[in-house]
Amino acid sequence: MDYDMLVIGSGPSGRRAAVQSAKLGKSVLVADRGRRLGGVSVHTGTIPSKTLRETVLNLSGWRERGFYGRGYRVKQDISVGDLIERLHKTLDHEVEVLQHQFMRNTVKSARATVKFLGPNSASLTTDTGDYSEVGFAHALIAVGTRPHRPRDVPFDKLRVFDSDEMLELERLPRTLTVIGAGVIGVEYATIFSALDVPVTLVEPRDTILDFVDREIVDDFLHQMRDRGMTIRLGSAIKEIASKPNYAEVTLADGRSIRSEMVLYAAGRTGNVGALGLDVVGIEADSRGRIKVDPQTFRTSAPNIYAAGDVIGFPSLASTSMEQGRVAACHAFGVPLPPPPETFPYGIYAVPEISTVGQSEEQVREGGGAYEVGVARFRETSRGHIMGVNTGFLKLLFSIETRRLLGAHIVGEGATELIHIGQAVINLGGTVDFFVNNTFNYPTLAEAYKIAGLDAWNRMGRA
Repeated sequence: MDYDMLVIGSGPSGRRAAVQSAKLGKSVLVADRGRRLGGVSVHTGTIPSKTLRETVLNLSGWRERGFYGRGYRVKQDISVGDLIERLHKTLDHEVEVLQHQFMRNTVKSARATVKFLGPNSASLTTDTGDYSEVGFAHALIAVGTRPHRPRDVPFDKLRVFDSDEMLELERLPRTLTVIGAGVIGVEYATIFSALDVPVTLVEPRDTILDFVDREIVDDFLHQMRDRGMTIRLGSAIKEIASKPNYAEVTLADGRSIRSEMVLYAAGRTGNVGALGLDVVGIEADSRGRIKVDPQTFRTSAPNIYAAGDVIGFPSLASTSMEQGRVAACHAFGVPLPPPPETFPYGIYAVPEISTVGQSEEQVREGGGAYEVGVARFRETSRGHIMGVNTGFLKLLFSIETRRLLGAHIVGEGATELIHIGQAVINLGGTVDFFVNNTFNYPTLAEAYKIAGLDAWNRMGRA
């Protein structure tokens, strides 16, 4: 059978591309080799880790410790079963919603591995070996990524785990070492730290989260260290060994770290191995990433697109969805306005980090005069009510145009609050918006007014 659009993978970008194509009246087939629809995002990535985080914060009483002290807990003995029960409920609901969405839009789906046979045909092979062939006018590669697993790391699901395997733990570790301080590494490190598990975070580079404003990162590092996490930056890994009773990580400087478990979270690799990309003239790099046109997401094959984590940075579910939609619209000749210059990043660590627009380092490199406004959550009445002692909002304004250039938050609710800054930046708003508008009181969002006034007091009237 022939389809107008063949979507390979049912994660955020594949799902959005499939529905967008169907909305345009096109026939669509989504093929995914996973056990259920949803891709990495639903089953091993975004949704599970964020569900785990929310469950940990609720059961541990983390948010109330500002009032009741660091020893406070809602549930004294938290088990893996407590975490997994909520996780499965959430995942089941996500899959049901996706299946219903496909059904409403007459999107067909198949559980199968896809391999290109030519520029307009592909084979589908199921787990049971059933083989079929389909034709397509356009295709979208949305196969996502998997954890990078170097051969010299002894993954055994007993002492040494990758980030996917962390969702299959049979018990909580008494101590944990996390290797890799990227987004996934810091999220898991801080989640387990919130469970009062002693955590050591190891990063070979001297810095972490380089795309985030440095002042935000410095505060984040301070908060992690303040609650007892050990952080080893600039520490290359010499060896990881799985022993009968512990795991040992030896660093290049001779130091060693012993812990009950190790999470290796240093990078990811695209799931492109089985696609037969050479048949259609598409090349992937050493980490399985596919190069695309950044405006249309078209690959080197004119009728084949790629979107989501498989094309690399920023590898966010939110941006992946938009990439899938844009690719589908371009494939079927639907004109789109240019995308906004900025979009938000969200890091669901404990505490959250979220950022939009230019960092102070980028503003400084641009050479224009600027001013900074800061509001600390503990200065807000809502912060007092919630018992929030940490976290702040940072706004960057151009002195010449008075426009908001960047908004950066570390602390409770950061990923929700950031959208106010996003809207103001993309609509060309200035510092005067924050000064002249009324915000609900008491809210954490009121921090925008406080930070706006902080900058305005030094900038003066327009």
